[in-house]
Amino acid sequence: MSAILELSNISVRRGDRVILGPLDWQVLDGQRWVVLGPNGAGKTTLLQICSSLIHPTTGEIKILGTTLGRVDVFELRTRIGLTSSALVEQLPADELVMDVVLTAAYAMLGRWQEKYDLWDESRAMALLTALGVRELGTRTFGSLSDGEKKRVQIARALMADPELLLLDEPASSLDLGGREDLLKRIEVFAKDPLAPATVIVTHHIEEIPAGTTHALLLKDGLCVSQGEVEQVITNANLSAAYGISISVSVEGGRFFARAR
Repeated sequence: MSAILELSNISVRRGDRVILGPLDWQVLDGQRWVVLGPNGAGKTTLLQICSSLIHPTTGEIKILGTTLGRVDVFELRTRIGLTSSALVEQLPADELVMDVVLTAAYAMLGRWQEKYDLWDESRAMALLTALGVRELGTRTFGSLSDGEKKRVQIARALMADPELLLLDEPASSLDLGGREDLLKRIEVFAKDPLAPATVIVTHHIEEIPAGTTHALLLKDGLCVSQGEVEQVITNANLSAAYGISISVSVEGGRFFARAR
């Protein structure tokens, strides 16, 4: 399998404080990763690096075979699907949901004078349907609930048929029913052999979709453990990361945790 992401001894410094790293990490084609850890662990910073939104202070990162710093990031970003709370704030509140998804085909944040053909419109509608929000297509983005915006963002992230999909806490702000429905849809999507390599960031192991293959566990910007998901999400590793004795159970390919 080819490498989709290759991070070599990267670190990120803010002032006199290192907030991430040093870290080595590799994501291969076909893998489904989850990145988790407590608040301040460096998860969002790592996702920003992987999406080319920021550069590491030290080290080297290769994304889709190109080295960050030696590539046109605007071209690179069209090959990456991304959802994040920061992106939500940039999407026009008065834009129709259908157009929010469509404009991702041109890596735009608002519809202007570009033209879309029937294939584009059909794909956008199919993605909204797959995420369970087809009926929202004619609503304005700003009128949606936080949970609905999450689903529309994922549809948007998939619109350009990305080679790498990065999801920042896709199940946060959803109620129990909404969370379980979305995780089931992500699970079905992940089984598609043509689905891109995926990295999901979350705080909670209950939000890890079944079918996830690998995990990276962070604490204070450093790696606690990484590798196959069953080897990483253990009592010992989670207890070390969160600073409390934790018991992990697995049911139907899903993980659950409680304090011991």
